[in-house]
Amino acid sequence: MTYEERLQNVSVLGAAGKMGSGILLLTAVEMADLKMKPENKDKSFVLNAIDVSPAGLSGLMKYLQAQVRKVAEKKTVWLRKMYADRDDLVENYDIIDEYIFDVMNVVRPSTSMEVAYHSNLIFEAIIENKDLKVKLFSQIKNNSKVNPWFFTNTSSVPINNLENEAGLDGKILGFHFYNPPAVQRLVELITTGKTKEEVKEFALEYAKKLKKVIVPSNDHAGFIGNGHFMRDAMHGMDEAEALAAEKNIPLYKAIYIINKVTQDYLVRPMGIFQLIDYVGVDVVSFIMSVMNPHHEDEEISHKMLDKMLEQGVKGGQHSSGAQKDGFLKYKGGRPVAVWDTHKQEYVELEKFQNECEEMMGSLPDSSVAWKSTLRMKNKEEVLGAFFNDLKQLDTLAAKLAVKYGRRSKAIGEQLFNSKVAHSTDDVNTVMLTGFFHAYGPVNIFFD
Repeated sequence: MTYEERLQNVSVLGAAGKMGSGILLLTAVEMADLKMKPENKDKSFVLNAIDVSPAGLSGLMKYLQAQVRKVAEKKTVWLRKMYADRDDLVENYDIIDEYIFDVMNVVRPSTSMEVAYHSNLIFEAIIENKDLKVKLFSQIKNNSKVNPWFFTNTSSVPINNLENEAGLDGKILGFHFYNPPAVQRLVELITTGKTKEEVKEFALEYAKKLKKVIVPSNDHAGFIGNGHFMRDAMHGMDEAEALAAEKNIPLYKAIYIINKVTQDYLVRPMGIFQLIDYVGVDVVSFIMSVMNPHHEDEEISHKMLDKMLEQGVKGGQHSSGAQKDGFLKYKGGRPVAVWDTHKQEYVELEKFQNECEEMMGSLPDSSVAWKSTLRMKNKEEVLGAFFNDLKQLDTLAAKLAVKYGRRSKAIGEQLFNSKVAHSTDDVNTVMLTGFFHAYGPVNIFFD
């Protein structure tokens, strides 16, 4: 079966979810573009958007239509060529509307799993529940007549477990998009010892067509991205608790300081507690629970997450994309307060921010904001000077930052030494591309 034949009938499980909707969008555009080729004009391309929520599917179609318009607006020159034989399409808006119709015409929303029985390729983007994934894979495998391949978006469950329990015999791999899939360029590719070469070759071609950066990961729970992020988050929570005890300050103040250090001093797009909130306190806790049984030599969990969830604080995002409150309370996307686990209420930043800033000390004059590094041609030189100055400082924040940077580097090296990552460069690529860090954790800055 050729690349194009494989994509003539595809299903996305969990299509109305945050990850599923992005995967659906990318795949719908790829399939519509294939159908527009002269040799494919008479061929049928079907993309089943499968989800348990009818309301979610309704919202999905609105999202899809809006996003396809943005895609079309960026490639009107190409679309003019593809619609060159259509005399009725003159203006750009006519061409864009026609393309939206063609893409939407590929998609079939459904709450029925049975439609997947005819698909050659199954993308799975449901919750991180191994048993549910296995159940769905087995159901499709046992009822399908077309010998489908399965691409799971799991960020933590070992692919080998899914493969063995569902009896997929080399027809599954991990194809882990980063959030949001339509924007993020990174995909982690996880294969097992049984993965068929043609499945991997198709995955690489599909990723290339989507202009994604592929980083291979060995099949260890959490893989590279969560393997680093979960341990990095655990370190941040440990440091907050230690700081609160050492300085005899409330935990919420220590959380503010560690979040500030990890963002401003480590030059990251957001602090570690903001990142936990973005992913979801509940999601981070669940991913840790999935990873933990597979790491007998270390405990991957944290009581701080348990306490937050006991108090009903989950973080995550609204359907609009707006940030929900977690460790931090947000207004207009900006932190305005920190959760006090003792009093179980948010404490406004204005009540303690200045005190914390004074405790932390000042940034060196060579400091650089994360956003300014995005187009910086001499980034390595600028960051090197800043971190060198940071290591010379005797302030609280500088010491915390250097310790944090060294721990982050050690985590990256651990992922390579334990054979999760093929190289330390792969670890750096994941953190640079998937987490938008200004530099890879395995670097010379924190020697």
